[in-house]
Amino acid sequence: MKSSSDIRKLFLDYFQEKGHEVVSSSPLVPANDPTLLFTNAGMVQFKELFLGQETRSYNRAVTTQRCVRAGGKHNDLENVGYTARHHTFFEMLGNFSFGDYFKREAIQYAWEFLTVTLALPPEKLWITVFEDDDETADIWLNEIGVDPIRLSRIGAKDNFWSMGDTGPCGPCSEIFYDHGENVAGGPPGTPEEDGDRYIEIWNLVFMQFDRAADGTLSPLPSPSVDTGMGLERLAAVLQ
Repeated sequence: MKSSSDIRKLFLDYFQEKGHEVVSSSPLVPANDPTLLFTNAGMVQFKELFLGQETRSYNRAVTTQRCVRAGGKHNDLENVGYTARHHTFFEMLGNFSFGDYFKREAIQYAWEFLTVTLALPPEKLWITVFEDDDETADIWLNEIGVDPIRLSRIGAKDNFWSMGDTGPCGPCSEIFYDHGENVAGGPPGTPEEDGDRYIEIWNLVFMQFDRAADGTLSPLPSPSVDTGMGLERLAAVLQ
């Protein structure tokens, strides 16, 4: 059985071998974002990088970020105790590309880590993509070889991420784990999806647009990748 420490180390080591800089978790109270009470995602400490307002010595990073979601846009407080998958405090494993690799590599890395490094059965993994993102769907189906039965196209509410009302945004692709028929719940995109059978473990966000105040989307000059995977959810799968 792999411990949480084992999983954390495997994740950091995997992406370090892929040329990612290991960056320490930022404080729970963010120093660079007055709009947040607590750090709620791994990308918070990289916000200026995604906006093109800062440069660093690396364009690939990997972190294990301590997060609290107890208010604001990402508020899990009302779900704690009612589901088997929500906490207020958790660790988010994340790999990031700042104008370097994009969809293809992000998907390949995620799939290899889950199915090779962690040896999860591919048939237990279900995929969602944004309904209009044909490129991502094609990579999953024709390059990775995911069974079309296990891929769903989902609308903007769940599969299009934005930093705010304006600014960087883009489609995302989520990876779910099927805990088996003895657990209630249906596949993502179905009326029964709120059960605990199919649990989202990893979200791959592809920042490729800049949203203007009037809602117009313009391509970003340097598309980036922001991913997040719950350490505790992954531990529940592996243990």
